[in-house]
Amino acid sequence: MVQNGTLSPELAIQVLVQFDKSMTEALETQVKSKVNIKGHLHTYRFCDNVWTFILQDALFKNEDSQENVGRVKIVACDSKLLTQ
Repeated sequence: MVQNGTLSPELAIQVLVQFDKSMTEALETQVKSKVNIKGHLHTYRFCDNVWTFILQDALFKNEDSQENVGRVKIVACDSKLLTQ
């Protein structure tokens, strides 16, 4: 949307920041289940307080079901940094 001029870059950043805050709040207050993830760790890195993990042949498992995924990328940061 930024590329075709529908959104300005500043508004796009505001939308992304608000999305991150809303998702953090929803995960903290509304999600009560737990998921276990097992897989082969292909790549990991920590840069600018952000962890990135790439897993191959990952197995996502909760109380009711499980799902195999060939390749998954997980990006995580400290939620306290979002309030700054």
